[in-house]
Amino acid sequence: MIPPLYWNAEGHVDLLDQTQLPVAEVWLEIKTVEAMAEAIRSLRVRGAPAIGIAAAYGVVLALRDDPAQPQNAVQTAIDALTTTRPTAVNLFYALDRMQAVLDTHPDATTGYLRMALLAEATAIEAEDQASGRRLGEHGVPLFQEGMGVLTHCHAGGVATSGYGTALAPLLQAHVQGIGLHVFVDETRPLMQGSRITAWELGKAGVPATLITDSMAAHVMQQGKVQAVIVGADRIAANGDVANKIGTYALAVLADAHGIPFYVAAPLSTIDFDTSTGEGIVIEERKAQEVTHGFGRQTAPDGVQVYNPAFDVTPARLVTAIITEHGIAEAPYIDTFEGWRERQQNQPSLR
Repeated sequence: MIPPLYWNAEGHVDLLDQTQLPVAEVWLEIKTVEAMAEAIRSLRVRGAPAIGIAAAYGVVLALRDDPAQPQNAVQTAIDALTTTRPTAVNLFYALDRMQAVLDTHPDATTGYLRMALLAEATAIEAEDQASGRRLGEHGVPLFQEGMGVLTHCHAGGVATSGYGTALAPLLQAHVQGIGLHVFVDETRPLMQGSRITAWELGKAGVPATLITDSMAAHVMQQGKVQAVIVGADRIAANGDVANKIGTYALAVLADAHGIPFYVAAPLSTIDFDTSTGEGIVIEERKAQEVTHGFGRQTAPDGVQVYNPAFDVTPARLVTAIITEHGIAEAPYIDTFEGWRERQQNQPSLR
């Protein structure tokens, strides 16, 4: 487990600045809602589950300085954090739960409200840890000794509460002695694959090879890859998957080469209110991420830039979706609904 953040005894969040990886492991003290919103927006914390956990603790920070009107302070915090990232559904899942706590305690004192909100944020984190462990266990049987596995972006421990999503089955397979070799896409333009996935696999001792995004078809054609596994930022009810830009291209390539394409994500990533991927809002980010990657200009002045952070992979290209409840195959909605009903009948960890 490599958690991306901790709620510490002093009543604030210690957060691993993922923008500094892999050169340095820098921890930030996040003491205000504004600082947490900036950390989420600037990708200091990233990965759909981690964003949700960070936002939940960010709401608790609204009461750190004992405001005169605690309910108003919390509502303002929830509203501000809602605007940070539009695609990752876990953000809204976590903030909806914090909103429910606020609505349940309209007249609570600052101390009591803080206690209730912290209990909910802690529960969201604990539930994600438990789901990550179970997700990994469900996914391990899909991978056999000697397989080459391609992954895109980063969906490991620091993208969640410590266990990861797409990396969870691979890390657990490694622990069980199943020899896999992971091919890691750089994941341009922000290089989450080379900066974070390669770093995390190296810390775990998992054999890995870094490739540029444009090499994926070649390594598949050479027979070096027998499976692709990615995470997700939002999954529509029909199984369409929004994930880091470039994921759709990998799904098309995997289909062309007869390679299974797996998606790993907790049930909280499934958006039951969005019927298909056409309804998913795709975040567009600043042109400078493309033209001035990591501070160096790599494009001419004034060039027009299109920089969507995510794309949508149609469910027909997804071999299976791995969650903490098991493995789903098409038609996805039937299985998703059954899992949601089961989860609603389970007690929360708070």
